[in-house]
Amino acid sequence: MFGNLFKKKRYIFEDESTMVVDLDQSAGRYYEETMSKLEIESYQGDEMVVNMGPQHPSTHGVLRLELVLDGEVVKKVTPHIGYLHRNFEKHAESISYNEVVPYCDRIDYLASMNQDLAYVLAVEKLIGLNELPEKVEYARVITCELNRIASHLVAVGTFGLDVGAFTPFLWAFRDREKILDLLEWLSGARMLYNYIWVGGLARDLPEGWLQKVREFLDYFEPKMVEFNKLLTTNHIFIERTAEIGVMTPEVAVSYGCTGPVLRGSGVKWDLRKDEPFSYYDKFDFDVPVGEGKFGPVGSVLDRYLVRIDEMAESVKIIRQALDGIEPFTAQDVQAAIPKRLRPAAGAEAYVRSETPRGELGFLIRSDGSDVPFRVKSRSPCFSNICMIDDISRGGMIADLVLIIGSLDIVLGCIDR
Repeated sequence: MFGNLFKKKRYIFEDESTMVVDLDQSAGRYYEETMSKLEIESYQGDEMVVNMGPQHPSTHGVLRLELVLDGEVVKKVTPHIGYLHRNFEKHAESISYNEVVPYCDRIDYLASMNQDLAYVLAVEKLIGLNELPEKVEYARVITCELNRIASHLVAVGTFGLDVGAFTPFLWAFRDREKILDLLEWLSGARMLYNYIWVGGLARDLPEGWLQKVREFLDYFEPKMVEFNKLLTTNHIFIERTAEIGVMTPEVAVSYGCTGPVLRGSGVKWDLRKDEPFSYYDKFDFDVPVGEGKFGPVGSVLDRYLVRIDEMAESVKIIRQALDGIEPFTAQDVQAAIPKRLRPAAGAEAYVRSETPRGELGFLIRSDGSDVPFRVKSRSPCFSNICMIDDISRGGMIADLVLIIGSLDIVLGCIDR
């Protein structure tokens, strides 16, 4: 593959001394093999500054990367963001609490249910709403975990496309369409749902919807076995991804990385387990972490495998939630709250939840009116993209494309 094409490079200096450097595949960095009078870091003659993006299709969004290259070797990566900025936080401070929900859909538009839940939990904490109908809690978990599977299918499908495998991309989107059909039946939309509202849900579950969810789970589990045979256990795929983009646990924690990016480095931290919200403390499921089965822990491959395993855990959660919701199917889906929310002046709430890309947090402060005085969102993708320079230096340009894919960024989440 590309990572093995350029294994050695010889530098000849003015005094005719030479230096041969070798590309260390396990660490993704080159090191000095034969000493010379000049250090490689001080020799700048072969460097180029190249822009990747903002229209580059492999960047998973409107992102521009400024690359400093030595031939095909990446020496520095500087991400430039802001091309998708929509001023969400200030816009939310000019409309009522309930009207903010549709704009939350557009933060991470691949996981809108999860975005809505985080904001709604913050508002409910702000107004002191501590108890909801049990049907609402179970339904929120079901919809959010379905959306998590749909989001991860985009992540692993497009990642396969980055590696050069086209069929996994088609298979992943085929199965994602079935989830979008379910969520469209539920909310009327295929991507921006506006379904989870403050105090409950926008509307009741359609008759027969829960049974269709069960049928999808029965269909989906064997399909993931086929997907894994095609891509996950493919020898070429493993060789291509197992030793690049290595992120140590220390680097991941120091940059504030969360979600599959953090867990891919072996750090077992998931808010659904460690700080349970909604009804997640009622379910039995595991938290997959990177294990470095085919190389160092925290590689591109580990982050991919965590998402694959998380889809299986989401299936387990949904099955338990389906069993739990059955006794409450006749309940209402909205708690008794005022139509115009006016939290007490000076009240403040911060809530964070586990979205498919990590911890999404909302800070909301009230001045006593029906419009939030301050809204601040904590983006998981922003923290995850910040450390791209650390894990890309010394790798190849072709490796950089895979590193971006393994981070699974959404620019709507970064720019907001």
